[in-house]
Amino acid sequence: MHFVERLKNKVQRENLWFFILLLLASGDKYGYELRGLIRSRFGFWSGNVTAYRVLYDLQDARLVKAEMKDRRRYYGITGAGRNEIDSAKDFLENLVVEASKSVSRS
Repeated sequence: MHFVERLKNKVQRENLWFFILLLLASGDKYGYELRGLIRSRFGFWSGNVTAYRVLYDLQDARLVKAEMKDRRRYYGITGAGRNEIDSAKDFLENLVVEASKSVSRS
């Protein structure tokens, strides 16, 4: 496996919470729907159990809220969840800036 593929794999699997919060920022969604959106928007599959486990953890941390609608449990982002996205985006933007400074293309 190439190093960049390893990086992608780690980012996707170990930071599924970030992708889920990004999707919920545009509106409430149910768990199975999130899995398909992760595939279509970000290009990778998350396991059903994994996505639900992350949703439960996010709910415990009060970053998402859940409510039943039409026999489905919908998840929505909270203000704290939006703050978490902002903090993560700041970190990632700074990382890209630093990487750009460190790498020059000749």
